[in-house]
Amino acid sequence: MTIERSNPEGLHATPGYHHVTRVQADTMVFLAGQCPLQPSGELAPGGLEGQTAQVITNILTALKAVGATPDQIVRTVIYVASSERDDLSTVWTQLNESALGPAFTTASTLLGVAQLGFPGQLVEVDVTAAL
Repeated sequence: MTIERSNPEGLHATPGYHHVTRVQADTMVFLAGQCPLQPSGELAPGGLEGQTAQVITNILTALKAVGATPDQIVRTVIYVASSERDDLSTVWTQLNESALGPAFTTASTLLGVAQLGFPGQLVEVDVTAAL
């Protein structure tokens, strides 16, 4: 498996992610959007920070189940239920500073959205990995 990440000349500089991720792999893994739900099915406490921490835990658990690591993630889409740029930055920073951090050097999209699927849900991350 090979993963090549690049920022082609002529595109703007990024805050850590790459514009292009080229993958040659035997197996692709697509995670359902990981929500801030605890194993009990209840929403994680602690507001945006607590929910983001739970999403990180859930992604790491799902990756481990298929023998994948954060550096094998080739695409992420991050959804934050907020129109406040500071909230998006808070989530981006927390994700990058976590054990999941290597995942966000790849092709990534960060979106502020009106609402997510569960009442009170503030964050969700969609992940694709290559093995």
